[in-house]
This record gives sequence, C-alpha cells and structure tokens, in this order.
Amino acid sequence: MREYAIRLTRGDDLRASIEKACVDNGFDTAVVLSGVGCLYEIRIRLAKALGYMENKEDYEIVSLTGTVSKGNAHIHISLSDETGKTIGGHLEKGCLVNTTCELVMGVLEEYVSDRPFDENTGYDEIVFTKK
Repeated sequence: MREYAIRLTRGDDLRASIEKACVDNGFDTAVVLSGVGCLYEIRIRLAKALGYMENKEDYEIVSLTGTVSKGNAHIHISLSDETGKTIGGHLEKGCLVNTTCELVMGVLEEYVSDRPFDENTGYDEIVFTKK
C-alpha cells in the first residue's frame, strides 16, 4: 500500500475532492485512512437510503472511512456539532470544508476493483481482485 496525503481548504467539496484526487493520480483502488477537519455545509445520505440530511452549520469531522474504486467513492462520515451531538451517514457531494481537512488515503497497489450491480443487495457493490 502506498500513502497519499492532501490538505483541503475552505470551500472544497470533500467527496468531490477525494474522487478527483484518485482520478487525477490514477488510483484504481484507494481507502480513506483518516480525515480530520471541519465542514460548514453538509449533505449526507441517511441509513436505508431513505433521505438526506442537509444544512449549513459548522461540524467537526469525527470519523471518515471508506473506499474509492475508479473514482467512485463509498465513504461514511461521522460529524459532531457545537454541543457534541454526533450524526453520520454516507458522504455525499455538498459537504464543504470550513477551515481545513487533512486527508490521508492508502492506494491499494496489489488490487483492482469495480462496482457491478449486486442482485442480492440492489446496489452497485465493490469487488476487489488481486492483480
């Protein structure tokens, strides 16, 4: 595994920036190892894909983890507000960095991946193949 690190700044879209970094650098398969920072606008998909949470408030990134396959991210995020209340879900485009986001990813050099449709789940699910 090879490391990749980047600092995002105010106004950067977190998910779009992760996907773009993977495409621009030719990463077929990557994992998000760490994301530390804050957001001023959020859009996350809630469990069971029943809806989205969107608002324009300040949040700290408590946890960020997931995979990127051929520039298509599947990332979960946990956020806390100024009272410490924590929310989480699927990271969607529209989560905008406030002051900073320190992002570290691992590039899986021994694997390629794809996301074919899985009839059992009803979603495009990642399949890892060792080179």
